[in-house]
Amino acid sequence: MSTIDINGSDEQHSDSKTSHGLANIEIRLLHTANEMIELGEVFQQVWGSVAQLVSIEILMAVSHSGGYVSAAYETRGDDERMLGASVGILARHQGRSALHSHITGLLPGARRSGLGRAMKMHQRRWAEEHDIEWIVWTFDPLVRRNAWFNIEILGAEVHEYLPSFYGTMTDAINAGDESDRLLMAWPVVGEGAQSDSGPGVGERTLVPTPDDVVTLRRTDSAAVGEWRRSTRSALQGALELGGRIVGFTEQGEYVVEAAQ
Repeated sequence: MSTIDINGSDEQHSDSKTSHGLANIEIRLLHTANEMIELGEVFQQVWGSVAQLVSIEILMAVSHSGGYVSAAYETRGDDERMLGASVGILARHQGRSALHSHITGLLPGARRSGLGRAMKMHQRRWAEEHDIEWIVWTFDPLVRRNAWFNIEILGAEVHEYLPSFYGTMTDAINAGDESDRLLMAWPVVGEGAQSDSGPGVGERTLVPTPDDVVTLRRTDSAAVGEWRRSTRSALQGALELGGRIVGFTEQGEYVVEAAQ
């Protein structure tokens, strides 16, 4: 799954309360079946899906075997409500230890609050505590807000273009579109390795994206198909020739640097 609409602030430490206006939010690891049931219900709301996106059995297996399952809770008086959650699987990337962040989602009311970034930083600190070198995940290259967040805010690197990665999808967000994904890789220690300038920079081109592909899927599926094909050709073609995606503009364009 791709990451949903994440922007904003930071957080303090694993299993600690977040800062920067998120004082009533706690991000913590999950371990029990009841917690996994609630997590599954939140994911169903986020993606508008009747079926489970991740089964309770798989969630328990990931948690019990040392993987990453977390959720963000808002506390109001004696009441506690889950606002979002994240699931990551232990993996390898380029021969090094990695956490594959399979799915992260926030309920609509929690987006654009800084919580998304707080959850990613919680995930990163957890990975550092467990001597993991990379966090990797996929996202739809046509979703501007996620491209901006992943590339410009987090500084993650684009390592691969994955056409039709999940095959045919049926959830309310992705239904009727092909499941192309970009593979992001985020170094756990240090900043992202993307470089925007310097000697020996190859020729650069801009690859545009639609304003709002989620809305466009509901109104003009043919246009979505055209965007998908043109973006796939430009990005996949550049990466296969040794080029790099080195940025994402405020106007919604990938900055692609050709191989030298």
